[in-house]
Amino acid sequence: MSLMPYALTRPFLFGLDAEAAHDLTLNSIARLQNTPAQCLWAQPRVADPLTLAGLAFPNRVGLAAGLDKNGRCIDGFGAMGFGFIEVGTVTPKGQPGNPKPRIFRLPERQALINRLGFNNDGLAAFVANVQRARSFRAGGGIVGLNIGKNATTPIERAADDYLLGLAGVHPHADYVTVNISSPNTANLRALQSDEALDALLSALRARQDELDAAAGRRVPMFVKIAPDLDEAQVGVIAATLVRHRIDGVIATNTTIARDAVRGLPLADETGGLSGTPVLQASNRVIRLLRAALGPAYPIVGVGGVMDADSARSKLEAGADLVQLYTGLIYRGPALVTEAARALAALGPRA
Repeated sequence: MSLMPYALTRPFLFGLDAEAAHDLTLNSIARLQNTPAQCLWAQPRVADPLTLAGLAFPNRVGLAAGLDKNGRCIDGFGAMGFGFIEVGTVTPKGQPGNPKPRIFRLPERQALINRLGFNNDGLAAFVANVQRARSFRAGGGIVGLNIGKNATTPIERAADDYLLGLAGVHPHADYVTVNISSPNTANLRALQSDEALDALLSALRARQDELDAAAGRRVPMFVKIAPDLDEAQVGVIAATLVRHRIDGVIATNTTIARDAVRGLPLADETGGLSGTPVLQASNRVIRLLRAALGPAYPIVGVGGVMDADSARSKLEAGADLVQLYTGLIYRGPALVTEAARALAALGPRA
C-alpha cells in the first residue's frame, strides 16, 4: 500500500478546478517519479501474466490513454502497479485543444465529462518523454502509444496524420493505438464508418508492415472505438479489423449519451462522458465484438471500471485486458491493486 492514502488527498484535489487538479497531479508525478518520494503512491504489482498480441503483460490492468497525453509520467503511473500504460493521444503537431473549462466532475455518478480535444505538445516532445521513461519498462511493464489527427487537418487527409504518428512512435512503442473515437475532434468518429475505416486501416497496415520489417520486430496495432455504435456498426468494424489483420481492439472511448446523468449539474456540458455511466454501454460493445471476432481476438475493455466487480464485468463481457482512467481519479491507486487482484482470482477468460 502507498504511504499516502488517496482519501487524504482527494478532498484537496476535488476542491480545485478539475483541470487544475489534473495538471497539479501530473506535474507532481512527473517531478517525483523515480525519486524516493515515489513511495508516497507506489504499491506492489499484482502478478497475473498474460501473453496477448505477442506481448507479455505482467497483469491485466492498464492505464487508459488520455490521462497522460504527453507521456511524461510513465514511470510514476507504472509504480501504482499497472501491468501496462497507454499514453497519448499524440498528434503530429502540438495543439492547445478546446477552450477551457473543458473537464467537469459529476461526483453523484462517479463520472467525468471532458472535451479536451487532443491537447498535447506534439510528436517530437512526446517521443522524447517516452524515451526518458526507464523503470516501468525495466520491470516488465508494457507501454502503448496512442495516435490521432490534428484538429486543423481535414478529415479527408486524416490518414496523413495517422501515418506520421505511426512512423514517429513505432520505434518506441510496445503497441500502437489508433484513436478514431474521441468525440472532441470534429468529424473524427466518421472514420469508424465502413469506407473511411477501410481506407485508413489499409494505409496504416501497409505502413506497419514496412516499419516492422525495417525494425526487425513486430509492433502490434490496436484500434480504439466508441461505445455509441449499434450492432450493425460494430459488425462492420469487426469485419474490417479482421480483413486488415489489425492486432486488437480497445472498447471503448467516452460516450456522448447523457441518459445516465440527465438532470445532474453539468450533465449537459459538451464532451465525452466517462466513469460509471459508460460501463454498460462499453460492455455491450465488448460482447458484440467478442461474438463477431471469435474467442482468440485481443480485446481491451475500458469504460466504467470503478471497483472489483466492474473490472470483472469486462472479462465476463469478453475482454482480455482492462484499462482505468476515471476510476483512478475517484478511487486513487488502490483501485489498480483491487482490480488486478479481482482479475487474477477470476483466472483466464473462459
